Parts: sequence; structure tokens; C-alpha cells
Amino acid sequence: MQGNTLRGTGGSPAAVLGLRQNLAQFMLLVTVNALVGGTLGQERTVLPLLAAQEFHLDLYTGALTYILAFGLSKAAMNYFAGTLSDRYGRKPVLIAGWLAAVPVPLMLIFGPSWGWIVAANVLLGVSQGLTWSTAVIMKMDLVGPKQRGLAMGFNEAAGYLGVAVTALATGYLATAYGLRPAPFLLGAAYIALGLGLTVLAVKETHHHARTEASQHVSAQGSAHAGLTTGQVFTLTSFKDRSLSAASQAGLVNNLNDGLAWGLFPVLFAGSGLNLGQIGILAAAYPAAWGAAQLVTGAASDKWGRKWFIAGGMLVQAVALATIASAHSFAPWLAAAVVLGLGTAMVYPTLLAAIGDVAHPAWRARSVGVYRLWRDGGFAVGALLSGVLADLYGIPAAIAAVALLTAASGVVVAVRMRGNDHAPAGAHTPPRERVGP
Repeated sequence: MQGNTLRGTGGSPAAVLGLRQNLAQFMLLVTVNALVGGTLGQERTVLPLLAAQEFHLDLYTGALTYILAFGLSKAAMNYFAGTLSDRYGRKPVLIAGWLAAVPVPLMLIFGPSWGWIVAANVLLGVSQGLTWSTAVIMKMDLVGPKQRGLAMGFNEAAGYLGVAVTALATGYLATAYGLRPAPFLLGAAYIALGLGLTVLAVKETHHHARTEASQHVSAQGSAHAGLTTGQVFTLTSFKDRSLSAASQAGLVNNLNDGLAWGLFPVLFAGSGLNLGQIGILAAAYPAAWGAAQLVTGAASDKWGRKWFIAGGMLVQAVALATIASAHSFAPWLAAAVVLGLGTAMVYPTLLAAIGDVAHPAWRARSVGVYRLWRDGGFAVGALLSGVLADLYGIPAAIAAVALLTAASGVVVAVRMRGNDHAPAGAHTPPRERVGP
């Protein structure tokens, strides 16, 4: 956990990079991201059931409009979060994200029509895009190049353990007190605490990225620090083999997460499970996902990114196929845990892979572009799984997404370079290999 003390461009001391050297701020940002995840988790168990039981939405396509709205707004805000944090600094964007979330619990509690729920999810997507993206960027800023996978593992573990704990808690609150308002009061408390911590205790980290940029070694002239936002978008989305492979894998990963969010509770309820059991299943997937990332992120620092990502997509595909074919609590629980483990192999590793290739000067924008594609998967998943479920039933929709997930893993295996990542403990920055 050694950091680097560098000199700024004018010869003055620059920021110190490294997890140990920035541990207090790093752990504060881990806590903040757990609250970000909890804000999302307030919906995971309750909202699909609210659509069916209180608003009487019969078609899955209509019921999943809240995930479509969430995915589109979050994807857009992911993109802007990177650009805005480069222009104005990280902390103001993080504060703006928390402010966007303030009306969400009230709209979920008092919304008289489904349109209010959809509108609340537009705001929730804006908030999640700004807060989660900025938390990712700030942790990358603090730790430097050597422990990027470990940092992303901590970040994503905190967020998805927050999702899991809250999904479980809201299932029990809904059982005891009804679908509204009790589950969403928990979300309101998270938002108040997250906003307060950010305003009072979080410190700006943009200068850490500038410090890293001052020592960065680029292998190609096309990877220089002065790329425009349009060039960063094209490179991340299409031109670079590793960046584009990561972007498509992120999209498919969140496509199946959107399926899990929107259709799993309905599938389980239709098979006669009670709210407590549904809450356990809704929590098991993100809990395994969150906890395992503490291992997988750090392991990818040692062994590289490519095969963690490709293997994780295939593990997810097997778990989804199992859920599609099962009919009772025990196999669903086992498959949910396996799905979480497969996702843990992928999620922090994809972010670290982007950080391996992207120049520190435009890394925040590249992360934003990747997260644009990744969280666009929520919208694609809501549309695809909703249409397939309406036409052929929920198990067929899940099986189709399992095949798509497996295909995405094959794309990573074929297209992603395996040598972008320098071994942990190397004395030089990882070489940047940008291009075909």
C-alpha cells in the first residue's frame, strides 16, 4: 500500500497517492457509497410488488417503466458526471447528486399514480449517476494506479451491500407495516445522512488525479492527455478493443440486473413465496455480489482483468439459467448467490480495466462513458425482459438473457487485450495500450 509523493508542475508538493496515505477519506467515501446503494435498495423488494398490488399493472412492459426511466436518466448522468467532475471538481457533483435524491422518498410514499413512481425514478437515476460515478472517480484519484482493483472492490462492495441490507430490511418493513410508507422512510434517512457527510466531511480529490497525470507514461501518441470529450467517447465505446469490450460487458451485466430487479420478485411471488422470503432472495444476490468484490477486485490487481470478466459473465449465465428452470425457494437462493458471485467477478474488474487504459487526464470522462453504456443496460433490460415476459413468460425471458450474458463473456474473451494491466507492485505505471 505504498503511495507516491510527487512534485507539482511548479515544483510544489503534490498530492500523495495510495490507500494507506488516504485511508480516512477513502473509508469515508466507502461509507458514502454504502448510503448511495441503500438509497437504491429501498426499491428492490417493494416496487415490483407495488406495481402489481397497488397500481394493478398487468403487463410486465408497463410495470417495468420505472426501471427504464431509472436506467436512461442514470446512464445520462454517468456521462455528465465525468465531464462535470473534470470541469468543476468532484465534491460539487457529489453534493448535487444527493440533492437530486431528496424528493424521491416523498414521491414514492405519496405518489397517487404510477406516473409519480416513474418520475421519482428519473430523479433517483440522476442521483445515482452523479453520486455513484463520482464516488468511483474519487477513489481512483486517491489510490493511484497500483491498487485500482482493490479500490473498486471496496467501492462496489459497499454500494451493493447497502443495496442488499436495505432490500432485506424493506422486505420485513413491508411485511410488518405495508408497502408504503415504512420502507421508503429508510431511504429518506440514508439521503439525509449521505448529504450531511458529503457537505461536512468529504474533501476534493481532483488534485490527486492531476498528480497521477504528471507521472503518467503513455505508450502511444494517440493516448495523450489532450483528447477531447468526443474522442474519449469514441475510444471508450468503439475504437479501443479493451475499453469497448468492457463497455458492452457492462451493458449486458446491468441488463440482467435490471431483469433481476424487475421480474425476480414477481416470479417469486407468483410461485407463492411470502414477502419475507422474497426479501431474502432480493438481498442474497446483491449481498454475495457486494461481499465477494472485496476479494475479486484485489485479485484482479494481481492476476489481471480479462479472465475475471469473461468468466464472471459465464457464471452469471449459468445462474440465470438455473433461476429460469427452478420452482422453489432453495434452488433460487443458491442461484441468487451464484449470480452475485459471478457479478462480483465482473463489476469492480470492469471499472479497474477502464482505469488501466484511460489517461488520468480523461479517466473520469472515460469512466463516465463506460457507465453510460453500463447503466443503459437497465433500460435495455427493462424493455427486452418486459416484452419477452409478456410474450413468452418470465422463465423464457430469463433464459434469453442468460444466453445473451454468455455471449457477452465470449466477446470479452475474444476482444479484450490481456496485457493492459501491470502486475501489482510494479515500479512503473501501467502501460497504456490504446487502439485496436
